[in-house]
Amino acid sequence: MPKLTDNQASVEPTIDALDNRLRVVVTAIPHSQAAVLAAYVGVGSRDEARETLGLSHYLEHMLFKGTASRPEPTAISAAIEGAGGSLNAFTSRELTSYWNRVPFDRLPLAMDVLADSVRHSLLAEQEIERERTVICSEIRRAHDQPGQRVGQLLTQVTYGDQPLGWEIAGDLESVGAVTREHLAEHIETFYRPANIVLSVAGNVEREEVVELAERHWGDGWPEGAAEAPPGRSAALDAMPDNPAQVEVRDLEQCSLALALKSFHRLDPDRYAMTLLNEVLGGGMSSRLFTEIREKRGLAYSVGSHPTAFDDAGHLSIMAGVTAEHVLETVDVALDELCKLTTEAVEADELERVREHVVGSFRLGLDAAASWCHRAGGMLLSNGFIEPVEETIAGYEAVTAAAIQRVAQRVVREGNLAGAVVGPFDRQDELLERIDGFNPN
Repeated sequence: MPKLTDNQASVEPTIDALDNRLRVVVTAIPHSQAAVLAAYVGVGSRDEARETLGLSHYLEHMLFKGTASRPEPTAISAAIEGAGGSLNAFTSRELTSYWNRVPFDRLPLAMDVLADSVRHSLLAEQEIERERTVICSEIRRAHDQPGQRVGQLLTQVTYGDQPLGWEIAGDLESVGAVTREHLAEHIETFYRPANIVLSVAGNVEREEVVELAERHWGDGWPEGAAEAPPGRSAALDAMPDNPAQVEVRDLEQCSLALALKSFHRLDPDRYAMTLLNEVLGGGMSSRLFTEIREKRGLAYSVGSHPTAFDDAGHLSIMAGVTAEHVLETVDVALDELCKLTTEAVEADELERVREHVVGSFRLGLDAAASWCHRAGGMLLSNGFIEPVEETIAGYEAVTAAAIQRVAQRVVREGNLAGAVVGPFDRQDELLERIDGFNPN
């Protein structure tokens, strides 16, 4: 393996904790022209009640809609964009993140705006009602897009009626039930210093970042903020009673999705899972792409992707196919899954996918934003930041036997779910394949 230069080795996050236990991670990249800031909060849709599902996502929208010092709804975005920067946020099942990106010399402004929006939102009633309409439009749009909709259905049939199986944005009924009191209580319960990681990367100095963090995040918290947030309930292991769902629509093609439950994000087999996925459907040289598109011409797009949570995970396969090719595509995908359990990956294929994984991982860290989000997300979710070379060493250590072992852990009887959106009306045959799947 090539030796790192001093400049490359110097890109290493540092972690500080304020007196209130809010963690500050700084990744100094001296050659960068940017400063990227992100506040990661340890709450997502799996921490919500079903009646007000979508609360974390709703609040994510609201924290851009005015503060005491910036009361106009557009003032927050105008402050960052006026400095030549950009800002946004996202909500997942386990965390919420708010970020902005500015030229490095505007770091103080970026820190002020980020802290102001996260900590001092007005939650004005008129803005809550206005944003409710926006969020409902977002939900309808996702429902109308087959690729997104099949992903929603796949999550439901994989995890069932539990928080991991619910939609991050909620539905029209649950979003309609959200009140200002719910939003304020959500902040009080989860937006506490010990549940927040502030990540900053780019042409920044640790001392300045920590000083700014102390100024904007160090005090002024409400009574009770020092307490730990409530814990989340564990994921249920069992597959739902109905592991297949079809939504018939008058479209030109079908969106097909399959999933197998896997394991949590810190499982020792996580590196082998990454390489298994690369072999299966990680790119244009993958087995699924080769068999389904190149050899049989069944689909234009096909691939796979692993997802991991605190205590659960799944491996998904997605494809866009015509209705008459849905079942054949399922059969081919299941055949390829079975091969992974019975046949060791050849040495040349293993090295090819390893090179692609390692190279893609390195290229994914080519910008300050990548370092910012990697450090912030890992520290919040895992409690530590895995060094880059340790991650690569994990990939380098994966053997063909490890990939086969992981396949046998995941590709097993009673561990398959599937969904289709499109002009496909043979749900019984799909269910028969999924219920009857047995790789042995």
